[in-house]
Parts: sequence; C-alpha cells; structure tokens
Amino acid sequence: MTATTIKSAIVRARIEPSIKSKVEDIFETLGLSTSEAISLFFRQVYLLRGIPFEIKIPNKELRESIEKSRMGIDVIESKDAESLFKELGI
Repeated sequence: MTATTIKSAIVRARIEPSIKSKVEDIFETLGLSTSEAISLFFRQVYLLRGIPFEIKIPNKELRESIEKSRMGIDVIESKDAESLFKELGI
C-alpha cells in the first residue's frame, strides 16, 4: 500500500454514542480523524496478522467479579480517586 492508494471501501459499525464521542476526543488530541484511526488499526492488523493488542478470555474469578459488579454486589463508589483509595485502604 502506498500513500497514493485510493480509499474507496466503506466500513460501517454501530458504536455506543458516549464511547464514540470520548474516543473521537482522544483522536483529535492525537491529531487523527476517526477514519485515519480506523485505517491505522486496519494496517496494524494487516502488518501483525492479528489484533494489535492482547485479548483474553477472563478467568473464572474475573468473570464472577464482573457479574457481581453488574449486580451491584461489593461495589465501592467514591466521589474521587483520593476518597476511593482511602476507602480501599491504599
């Protein structure tokens, strides 16, 4: 692929609006458009022959913890990081 490659393929995806907005803010800070970021991701997948970051199936303990959190069990809520650390004793 070269810089003169014509880009004519379209990728469509449904994304949660709040995540899309937050991620686009990050892209803007990095000087990237969403299209450029997606193109960069695709190029990395192509070059690495796989996803360019580690993806794991959570172990049993993590799956149970996620499920408990979703149900509101053993969840600690804090107004800021300082009070969270104090609540956790760290």
